[in-house]
Amino acid sequence: MHLSKNLIDLVDITKSWDGTCVLDELNLSIKENEFLTLLGPSGCGKSTTLRILGGFVTPDKGRVIFDGEDITSLPPNKRNLNTVFQKYALFPHMTVEENIAFGLKISGKSDAYIKDKIQYALKLVNLDGYEKRKPTLLSGGQQQRIAIARAIVNEPKVLLLDEPLGALDLKLRQDMQYELIRLKNELGITFIYVTHDQEEALTMSDTVVVMNQGYIQQMGTPEQIYNEPENAFVADFIGDSNIIDATMIQDELVEILGVKFPCVDSGFGNNKPVDVVIRPEDLILGTPGTGRMDGTVTHVIFKGVHYEMEVMANGFEWLVQSTKAFPVGTEVSLDVDPYNIQIMNKPASEDEKAVAIDE
Repeated sequence: MHLSKNLIDLVDITKSWDGTCVLDELNLSIKENEFLTLLGPSGCGKSTTLRILGGFVTPDKGRVIFDGEDITSLPPNKRNLNTVFQKYALFPHMTVEENIAFGLKISGKSDAYIKDKIQYALKLVNLDGYEKRKPTLLSGGQQQRIAIARAIVNEPKVLLLDEPLGALDLKLRQDMQYELIRLKNELGITFIYVTHDQEEALTMSDTVVVMNQGYIQQMGTPEQIYNEPENAFVADFIGDSNIIDATMIQDELVEILGVKFPCVDSGFGNNKPVDVVIRPEDLILGTPGTGRMDGTVTHVIFKGVHYEMEVMANGFEWLVQSTKAFPVGTEVSLDVDPYNIQIMNKPASEDEKAVAIDE
């Protein structure tokens, strides 16, 4: 996929509510035709960032640059972007077609143009033939599609989506994820998406921005964020992790719970305290004595695709995922491929640690 120039630049954006800093000198660039997701726990600043982009909130400091133009003080209706909220904000007394036509009527488009646009938008969201229905008679998923159709008929350059699938059940949410990817590819516009759902972010995005306490903790592709977390917060927030205190003995050798493991990281220095992340699916279970550590299975849950087990080894409760079940009480060995050991610097201070792991 070809990503071109920066379409949006947020420069030194700072915002406080009632004396509490929600965004602290945030800098973020978003490319044209990108699907970018702002991901993080409640209160991390992701929705505030989206509302500043949409023009619903004015930053205390900083600038919003859109297509080379400063739009920081431009009202929402003058910006070439549309927002879809979690609460779809459809007008219950209007039909589906009246809801979709609302913005076009305000901007004075002709009836023929509006009719064409409604047909086009309904086809795009697979709700052809629903023009005369009232939103209250539609399911949550259908209402969500109408809200998206209403946004895209205005031909925005950017679609802002604030937890739009939060109210839907799991199956419908997964269906809508595929719909949104398809829509983005067909429309060729930039999607900026806010969620606290890690799976949603990893499934749909070109770029994931992990936020916590008003800061960007890490930004990258879903693969980078998952496989190479930069700190304990990211590792803990994205998927399941074993996060362990360890010592970097030298380049490519780390000591975990008294056992030396080869790894592929270097540049941390000698005998330095580090944090190690090992994903549960990367741990290899075998018969005792065949791996670097031996332990005992203390807990087993069947998760559908795999078994999730807890293994007590060297005083640490390891989370392990495997397609093969080992009953509780089984003695096993634990090992891990050097490529699957992720080394991270320890936070420089307690304050930094709070940012890294506090949810």
